[in-house]
Amino acid sequence: MQRNITHSALIAVALLLSANLSFAADNKPGTAAETKAISAPKATEKAAKAKDAKAAAKVKLVDINSAGKKDLMTLPGINDAEADKIIAGRPYGSKAHLVTHNILARGVYENLKTLVIAKQKPEPAAKPGQK
Repeated sequence: MQRNITHSALIAVALLLSANLSFAADNKPGTAAETKAISAPKATEKAAKAKDAKAAAKVKLVDINSAGKKDLMTLPGINDAEADKIIAGRPYGSKAHLVTHNILARGVYENLKTLVIAKQKPEPAAKPGQK
C-alpha cells in the first residue's frame, strides 16, 4: 500500500514538473513594451485576414468541374496547358484532387484554393416504380 502511494506521488510530481517546464518555455520573459509591440501586429493581422475573407466572399468562385478553359485561365498560376489538364481530369470529388491527382503543383494550388470549388452534379431522382 505504501509503495503504491509513493509511486503515485512520484508520478504526480513528475507530471507537474513537466507541465511547469513546458509552460515556462511558452512564456518567455519580456518587457511590457515588447508584449505590446508583439500583440499590435496580431490585431492588424486579424483585421487584414477579416478584410481578405470579405474580399474573397465577393469574388466569384470558379467551379473546376464545369468551368471553361477561359474561366480556368483567369486563375493565378493557370496557363493553357494546366487548364487543359484540369478539364481532362474531370470530374473532381473535391478541389484538393487537383493536387492528389497530380494535376497541379501544391504551390499553385495553395494560391488558388480559395478561388475554386468542385460542385457535384446532383444525381437524377428515381422515377416512381423504378428500383
